[in-house]
Amino acid sequence: MSAGRVLVVTVTYNSGDHLTSFLDSLAGASTGDLRVVISDNGSTDGAPQRESAARGGDVRVLENAENLGYGKAVNRAAAGATEDWILIVNPDVVMHPGSIDDLVAEAAARPEVGVVGPRILDGEGNTYPSARPLPRLFLGIGHGVLSTVAPNNPWSRRYRPADLAAVDHPFDTGWLSGACLLVRRDVFEAIGGFDDAFFMYFEDVDLGRRIGQAGYLCRYTPAAVVTHVGAHSTSHASTAMIRAHHRSAYTYVARVYPGTRWAPVRLALRLGLAARSRLTTRPHKS
Repeated sequence: MSAGRVLVVTVTYNSGDHLTSFLDSLAGASTGDLRVVISDNGSTDGAPQRESAARGGDVRVLENAENLGYGKAVNRAAAGATEDWILIVNPDVVMHPGSIDDLVAEAAARPEVGVVGPRILDGEGNTYPSARPLPRLFLGIGHGVLSTVAPNNPWSRRYRPADLAAVDHPFDTGWLSGACLLVRRDVFEAIGGFDDAFFMYFEDVDLGRRIGQAGYLCRYTPAAVVTHVGAHSTSHASTAMIRAHHRSAYTYVARVYPGTRWAPVRLALRLGLAARSRLTTRPHKS
């Protein structure tokens, strides 16, 4: 496979000025041929259309009739792609100079690599833990149920990865943050893209799991750097997002542990997540 063309897919939902900053950053991030598709989940701010018009058609807007969720919106934008690579990236990310070239170079050098992810900085310049091992059952359950109400619980402490700020070399990992990742287009197609059952959250964990099952590696590449300023488009809907996170956590476990043998574990997780959802979304008394 050549180290050539890249399809850039970003999913928008009232992303506003963040989209402008993201699109502006693409030119310096790659010396190759980029095609950009915005998969818009029903924005009312007009930003995707304004950006497409301002950039002379170099950016295509795919207007979804409804909010499809993250993974399904990516899948729709990537359908029929002919590029070698698909860069899946949030619209509130700023690509640093050369970052796309660095991602492509790392993946192209090793044909067994199915997906690569960059070092992700937050708005204050701190390194986000974007490369993690796949969650094991009881470790994942403990972290998923208790991380919000008791962040320093022993399961969450064990689940958190090593401090990536101190890591300066690439390494293989279980999964990579969906905020920014570069996947081989043929691998993405072979595994069926993102699982549409995940509306939001855990679709990146599940993608890493299935890429590994297909015999490919997930590779963290700290030489490529991006800045993710935050989940601006979901901040107004925290209750809905918490509930979506819990539904996706259960869906992930159901995918990994199907069948009657694991039914008691799935039931216990469902009950635990339901209790956590009620606790974290209940109104606060003044």
